[in-house]
Amino acid sequence: MMIIEEFQKCHTDHPIAKFFGKCTDLKIKLDKCFRQEKAVKRKANFEESKKFKERLDAYKKEMEDKVQID
Repeated sequence: MMIIEEFQKCHTDHPIAKFFGKCTDLKIKLDKCFRQEKAVKRKANFEESKKFKERLDAYKKEMEDKVQID
């Protein structure tokens, strides 16, 4: 959260210079942080979707077995 605050402060303190690269270093750090955060979330979502797919496949198999018995 610190990088976001620094970036916002830089934009506030340098309203014109921000257009000429004054805050670019902070922007790069912020983008890197967001990419890392997104990668963590993407991995967690993928793991969750694998578990859901396994449960769904088990349910489908259970339903197929039930239909065959009847």
